[in-house]
Amino acid sequence: MRAAVLLFPGLNREGDAMRALEQVSGAKTTLVWHAEHDLPAGTDLVVVPGGFSYGDYLRCGAIAGRANIMHAVRAHAARGGLVLGICNGFQILCESGLLPGVLMRNSNLKFICRMQHLRVERNDTAFTNGYAARQVIEVCVAHGEGNYTADPETLRALEGEGRVAFRYCDSAGKVGGDANCNGSMNDIAGVYSAGMNVLGMMPHPENLIEAIMGGTDGRGLFESLANARQAA
Repeated sequence: MRAAVLLFPGLNREGDAMRALEQVSGAKTTLVWHAEHDLPAGTDLVVVPGGFSYGDYLRCGAIAGRANIMHAVRAHAARGGLVLGICNGFQILCESGLLPGVLMRNSNLKFICRMQHLRVERNDTAFTNGYAARQVIEVCVAHGEGNYTADPETLRALEGEGRVAFRYCDSAGKVGGDANCNGSMNDIAGVYSAGMNVLGMMPHPENLIEAIMGGTDGRGLFESLANARQAA
C-alpha cells in the first residue's frame, strides 16, 4: 500500500501517522506538502493527520481545507481512493467538503486530553474490518474542537446509511452522559463519506499501536487498511 501523508503548517502528528502506517500496515509512506498540486503516483491512501493547521485560525481546518493539495485529494476520493482524517485532519476533511458536518468547541469549552472508549459501529469497511462490530476499544483524544455538529437532515442520513464509524462510549459500550467527552451530537466520534471510502475521526488510533504506549487498540484500524489493500 502506498500512503500519502499530508503536511500543513501547524500539524504535529504526521510522524506518528507515518510510523503507524509503516509499522502496522507495512505501507510505503510519502510526506506531501500542502502547496503541491498532485499526489504521488500510485497513491492508495491519503492521510490527513492531527495538529493545529494554520494555528486553528478562522475555524479549525478552514484554511487547510482550501489548500492546493486538497483538489487532488477530492479527485482521489472521487475515484474511490481511501482518505483518512484524524483530529485536525477530520476538521480539514469537513471544511474541504469531503465529509459533512463541522467540529465545534467542546461543550465544556476546555481542551481535552485523555484516554477514551469508542464503540466500533460496523466492521465491514476498509477502516474497521480488523475489529468486531460493536467492539469497544480504548484510544486517546486530544482536542479543543471535537464537538461534531450537523443539521437534522445530515444526521438522519448518517444514521440511516450506517455512516457513523465510531461513537464515544464507556467501558461497557454504553453511550451518552459522561461517556461523551465533548458533547458531539449522537455521541459521534467519526463518520464516513457516502462512498464509505473517506473516514474522519477525532480520536488518535495512531498513538495506541504498542503496549509500551498504554494500549494497542489503535492497531486494528491500520491492520484493516492492510487487509483492504490485500483484498483489492
